[in-house]
Amino acid sequence: MANIKQQKKRNRQNEKRRIKNSNVKSTIRTAAKKLVKTIESKEGKDLNKIQEYFLNFTKTIDTAAGKGIIKKNTAARKKSRLAKKVNAAIASLKETA
Repeated sequence: MANIKQQKKRNRQNEKRRIKNSNVKSTIRTAAKKLVKTIESKEGKDLNKIQEYFLNFTKTIDTAAGKGIIKKNTAARKKSRLAKKVNAAIASLKETA
């Protein structure tokens, strides 16, 4: 345990940041899961909903990358992988329509 006043404050700040960062990462995972679930569901193939969830995911992950919560390359990789799934889903929707 820290004895120095400055280090005690540092520990308090780090704990606040850790909690905030884990909440943001959780939000990113939730947004990604929502998107994937919508894409993979059989009956709920709604083009507008897929695009809305992808926009929400993109906004969330870009904000986190901008603030340094996750690395920019990690954000780009996750967006790219989900964009492939979204584009494939949209193509299959347009094919069947």
